[in-house]
Amino acid sequence: MITIIIKIIALIIVAMGIISICDARDLSKKFFSDSDKNSSATILRVSGFLISIIGALIIYLIR
Repeated sequence: MITIIIKIIALIIVAMGIISICDARDLSKKFFSDSDKNSSATILRVSGFLISIIGALIIYLIR
């Protein structure tokens, strides 16, 4: 039962990472200044990728 709950939480983490990758432009417009949209979008995409990888590793390692 605990493993199922941990896997669901890890899937939510993966989904947040993917949303961060796909909506990086919109999120950078919303939360950061207009002068550094490109760099903040790149940072959001890289961090979203790393968050997704961490969530996938949690799913893979929990058995």
